[in-house]
Amino acid sequence: MTKKPVLAVMAAGMGSRYGGLKQIEPVGPGGAAILDYSLYDARRAGFETVVFIIKHEIEADFKATVGARAQRSGLEIRYAYQQLDALPAGFAPPQGRQKPWGTAHAVWAARDAIGGAPFAVINADDYYGPAGYKLVYDHLAAGGGTPWAMVGFLLGNTVSAHGAVSRGVCVTDEKQHLVSVTERTRIEPYAHGIHYTEDGGETWRDLAADTVVSMNLWGFGPDYLAAAEAGLTDFLQKGLAADPLKCEYYLPAVVTAALDAGTAQVKVLTSPDKWYGITYREDKPELMAALAALHADGTYPPDRLF
Repeated sequence: MTKKPVLAVMAAGMGSRYGGLKQIEPVGPGGAAILDYSLYDARRAGFETVVFIIKHEIEADFKATVGARAQRSGLEIRYAYQQLDALPAGFAPPQGRQKPWGTAHAVWAARDAIGGAPFAVINADDYYGPAGYKLVYDHLAAGGGTPWAMVGFLLGNTVSAHGAVSRGVCVTDEKQHLVSVTERTRIEPYAHGIHYTEDGGETWRDLAADTVVSMNLWGFGPDYLAAAEAGLTDFLQKGLAADPLKCEYYLPAVVTAALDAGTAQVKVLTSPDKWYGITYREDKPELMAALAALHADGTYPPDRLF
């Protein structure tokens, strides 16, 4: 019997540009955090089990807030821990390392809690909207020939008016299968549209507002975990030699390696919803106003989530 899809939530990181623990900061009516909305949307899409990937340093605060509310919601809650010393045999974190090992390592660290089920992955501090969860749950629940999936968003629905953002710009084929994801690390809106630079602002190139970008809402079969584990040793060998304090093993890197090897296909499912996050503190009022409007229009209960 096929296992029901599980939702894995990457919540171990701290927002360096924003400061503080974004995952649990109130942004909605009644004190709801962004993650409360994600769990609400995931639950009504069909998810019944959630794996929170955290670190022990935030465990008490996390479990006392969002974790406690999730427990009361009726979801089955599991925890996994992305710690610096959670590495394959023969490896140890270098002296002075504080930075987590990256999103692919976070998912690998949760492999036992995911338990061989198909799973979706999200960032804890991103608001994705209801559509993305329904798209990825239905895709995973159906199984079929392309078990991996990415929920893409339109670039114009993801930029910040308060500074540059990084986005994974996607290329798809005629069947809406992912061909490539290229990280653009400085994308900004301007008077005539949206553009990006790769040379510190010396030159700029435009991007269309309807360009599909990755916001780290993915769906995978359990074979993703095997692929992540297979690549982890190589990553550590190269990364520890080149940049021992800052190298990161990113989730899309595993996807790209599988695409290049021809061992996976990734269906791109495009959400019409607007994405919100708090990259900068100035983003928070816009997010709060948007959530209040979504309560008012019936997307969420009239007054509060809980």
